[in-house]
Amino acid sequence: MTGRVMSLALALSFLTGTRAQAQAEPPLSAFSKRKAETLLKEQLPCLGCHTLNGEGGSIGPDLTTVRERRSALYIQAIVANPQGTVPGAAMPRIRMPDATRALVVRYLASLPGGSPEGPIPISAPATPPATPDGKALYAKWCASCHGTSGEGDGPNASRLPVKPAAHASRDAMSARPDDSLFDTIASGGAVMNRSPRMPAFGGSLTTAEIRALVRHIRALCRCEGPSWSRTP
Repeated sequence: MTGRVMSLALALSFLTGTRAQAQAEPPLSAFSKRKAETLLKEQLPCLGCHTLNGEGGSIGPDLTTVRERRSALYIQAIVANPQGTVPGAAMPRIRMPDATRALVVRYLASLPGGSPEGPIPISAPATPPATPDGKALYAKWCASCHGTSGEGDGPNASRLPVKPAAHASRDAMSARPDDSLFDTIASGGAVMNRSPRMPAFGGSLTTAEIRALVRHIRALCRCEGPSWSRTP
């Protein structure tokens, strides 16, 4: 089974299971609601792009009113497989424990609203180009926070509790090895002891695409990492 077919099979299996689960589960308790809100605000990167109860980024739809626009099944699908649900979406697939994902989905689906249920289109993500374009990838995935020129001044930057890194800064980026930049892009800010609002892109981008982003950051700062980190 190919990776793309497997991705579709997993998404369909997830939707089938969550549809039945949603019909059987009781309403969330006050404790579970508070836990979900804490996860969204303090540990998960969702509010880096989305707003919840007046807090968070502005480049994604407001989660506070998501049920006025989307069905519970759509919420399940987009969290589990963003690109499979909306091909080309600039929403990374965040890897998280099944229990955490299930709680977050249930919380969002329980918000006031109640958009009618409908079929959820599941399609294969687009095949990435053989030679990734780092500049184009940066414009899609990074510029809204870090700025088109990497100055840390993207349109979403002012909505974040921690200023995005200035990738154009020679001083800052010269201190960061390529491996550190790669790991931050792939695994997110929290793993690198930085802001959890910086999402992990390893679930949506290939290794080659992340390396292309690292090369583009080096072009923006016109610098290399520390001498000890460079390949001799």
